[in-house]
Amino acid sequence: MNVSSIVVQARNEFIEGLVEEVKNCDFCDYHFHDVAIGKIIVTVEGEGIEEEMAKVRKIEALEHVISAEMMMAYSEDELDQERDKLGKSDVVPDVLKDDAIRAEDITYHGDLKKKL
Repeated sequence: MNVSSIVVQARNEFIEGLVEEVKNCDFCDYHFHDVAIGKIIVTVEGEGIEEEMAKVRKIEALEHVISAEMMMAYSEDELDQERDKLGKSDVVPDVLKDDAIRAEDITYHGDLKKKL
């Protein structure tokens, strides 16, 4: 199962009507809107990306929609694959397991203050 958030853009004067339309449709779920900036946030679900994209195209086809852009996506299959990778990998670097190395002797390269 995939779930994605979609930002729908329309002119301000059409937002309230579009909100009612998406609330009553069967291909997306309404979450939030802001009339001042002309945006509506909805989510779509599907068994795969093809089903989700078909629903995004339905949203784009609604009258007064300027654009409907996928912003965030969640895929159960991808998450499961990444969990499997983590489960099979050693997430602690060898240098941190070596008791002979003092913490003061480890060079940390994540501090940008000293690099800029």
